Amino acid sequence: MVLDFETYRDKVMGCWAGKNIGGVLGAPFECTRGVTEVDFYTQDLSMGPPPNDDLDLQIVWLAAVERYGRNVNASILGDYWLSYIIPNWVEYGTGKANLRAGLVPPMSGFVDNPYKDSCGCFIRSEIWACLCPGNPELAARYAYEDASVDHADEGLYGEIFFAALQSAAFVESDMRRLIEIGLSYVPEDSFLTRAVRKAVECHENGVPFREARVLVHNTAPGTFGIQGCTIKDIPVKDNEGMEIGVSGFDAPENCAFAILGWLYSDGDFGKAICIANACGEDTDCTCATLGATLGIIMGAKALPEKWTKPLDDKIATMCIDKTSRGIWVPDTVTQLTDRILRVTPSFLGLEHCDILAKGGYTIRCESGDALFCRSSDDYLPNMNGNGKDKTLPVRELCQLSSMVSRWDFPAFTIYVDLIDSPFIAAGETKKFKVRVINHHSMRQQHWARITLYAPDGVAVLGHKQFVLPLNYNWGACAEATFEIDAEGYNGGRIELLVDVSLEGRHSTGTAKVVLYNK
Repeated sequence: MVLDFETYRDKVMGCWAGKNIGGVLGAPFECTRGVTEVDFYTQDLSMGPPPNDDLDLQIVWLAAVERYGRNVNASILGDYWLSYIIPNWVEYGTGKANLRAGLVPPMSGFVDNPYKDSCGCFIRSEIWACLCPGNPELAARYAYEDASVDHADEGLYGEIFFAALQSAAFVESDMRRLIEIGLSYVPEDSFLTRAVRKAVECHENGVPFREARVLVHNTAPGTFGIQGCTIKDIPVKDNEGMEIGVSGFDAPENCAFAILGWLYSDGDFGKAICIANACGEDTDCTCATLGATLGIIMGAKALPEKWTKPLDDKIATMCIDKTSRGIWVPDTVTQLTDRILRVTPSFLGLEHCDILAKGGYTIRCESGDALFCRSSDDYLPNMNGNGKDKTLPVRELCQLSSMVSRWDFPAFTIYVDLIDSPFIAAGETKKFKVRVINHHSMRQQHWARITLYAPDGVAVLGHKQFVLPLNYNWGACAEATFEIDAEGYNGGRIELLVDVSLEGRHSTGTAKVVLYNK
């Protein structure tokens, strides 16, 4: 399927206008538990919309893309976090602290992070959907890079789910099909999947909205709506039968509340975001994400003037450090849209964009069943590797342990698995695994030399170096296990280097492994 320039522009504009609308609507009701019924904005908007973090974080990611293009990854986004983003709220602060301590993504989003399953990253899905229209596999892959900096597990699944769904929404408008496309990219047994399916089940069975809200909540109980009160002070009205969840476990139910608003809206934009708002909890996030999704499907021209006119195309930010002069912050949805349109051709590459098309460039999109997540069992093990993508499907990528970090190089990818934690206890040894995957574009068999370099005081038990065959057939890899003893090391932080080189080639790559004495 081919997406023409004007349609693409209208949908990108609709995405950010819808995001802005939903964020403004839901902001006053954030962190509340109960059913708040409103049918319009409740703020005084005469001076323009209030700032909201749901939109402005993605402006920082756009700046990274403008500089690094398709090479943007978790490491680059982590640097932008540390340089340009102000808040230290829960998962944001933990992710930044872990990055400063030397933990690379995805460990930075996991270690000592009780809010890894919360809402701070599913609100960042739209930038990847807009840059990868009609290509949910690619959008979800970049969403993984983004989310793994400061989230893990259910929080990460939320961003991947919406990035895939919203990317597909550029070429598909059927609600139920879009929900299934999004779910195909996340684990079937995840709480996010269970909560979204519960919302769908309630709608199919004619369950009244208020009852559906409780059922969805109890499928994956969150605590976002009770952060501002003691347990004994939780309002009784509209909350009877609602279980109390674990602190920080908020993404599954809030993602499902956005879907619930969509399902119960009868296709009406305003009704949809108001129902999502009525669910309570993280209302600015649920309303903004749903508003963006519907904005993509409808396009900006079809959004109701009732909702767009009071905001007058303006956006306001609150989380971006403007003092460092490294980020150009747009003032309007139109400016933001035009910046995305300028970078999309280089981000997607010529294989996806016809930059010489009459009337503006066109984008080649996926369609039909190709919008769903692919599976690694599409091919038999050791089948000829020519033309087969060796990267993990997104559903399997996001199920990797957060102790697995990846380094991509032109000829291969290195996976380092710390197995259970980045800590090494006194009197114990530590094992970790290194896997080297032949890059699919090279299409040559190699031998890989895998060498571990350790600082003085750290003893490597067994082999320090392995030389192993590295085939390019489907599923082939070179794998080595190292074991160290740090009894003679006096520092608190151990830095190891894993060097991989290909025999007979100049290709080489180094992965830094950081461990901490415990």
